[in-house]
Amino acid sequence: MTMKTGSAAVTGKGKKRLNGFLRFVRTVIILALILGITGGIAVAAVNIAVIGTAKKTILTPDEAEKLEGVDCIIVLGCQVKKDVPSDMLYDRIVTGVDLYRRGVSEVLFMSGDSRMKHYDEVGVMKRVACEKGVPEDAVDCDGYGLSTYDSIYRAAKLYGCKKAVIVTQEYHLYRAVYIAKKMGLEAYGVSASIRRYRGQKFQNAREAAARVKDFAFSLIVPDAEMGLEVWKPAETASRAAVSGGKLTFFRLPSHKTRLCD
Repeated sequence: MTMKTGSAAVTGKGKKRLNGFLRFVRTVIILALILGITGGIAVAAVNIAVIGTAKKTILTPDEAEKLEGVDCIIVLGCQVKKDVPSDMLYDRIVTGVDLYRRGVSEVLFMSGDSRMKHYDEVGVMKRVACEKGVPEDAVDCDGYGLSTYDSIYRAAKLYGCKKAVIVTQEYHLYRAVYIAKKMGLEAYGVSASIRRYRGQKFQNAREAAARVKDFAFSLIVPDAEMGLEVWKPAETASRAAVSGGKLTFFRLPSHKTRLCD
């Protein structure tokens, strides 16, 4: 009888431990679900806010053509391979060129990552634009546009841009225009979504998260990764000149120094 009682006691303790563990697991699962649902709602709310704010000033090329006093057309960079633009980047460039030809602005401003000689987004962007007939002295570049936020931050705070038309694909355009508005720019956007792109579903998911990140950045306004350092590749300078401690857009003859060659 003593042995059976002991065995029953041990079994009872085991059941209590198991039940306690199961309760713990259940609590963790419930908390995870609550956090997941709350996080999902927050992400959705931010995305709705970003898209809703920017959508009001997303224009067609015909509508953009009617704008006046646009400082520059900002073309945002993306991947290049062996000096060849990706489909997305090519479509951004040709859209920017089209807007330039329509007279939307006298300055086509290429912003992307050109920190390394073997990877030069803005150099490729400028080359393609010039091949399509845009004069060299109409193209300015910033090779320190390492992200969407950095590109807009530097355009506003370093180059003194006040009114701009931003060019990128539609899924990306909402965030870019939103950031620009929060930086105090009079910002408009024109979509470069000319075709279907490989990996678009992944890009959409990534963009949903990026909107949350830049929504927060627009509230705290951190410095760009390269700060306000002027990008000067070898043997190039700038058409943007220092004025009152800031760089401002203005036109100079082609023989003058410029930011991008």
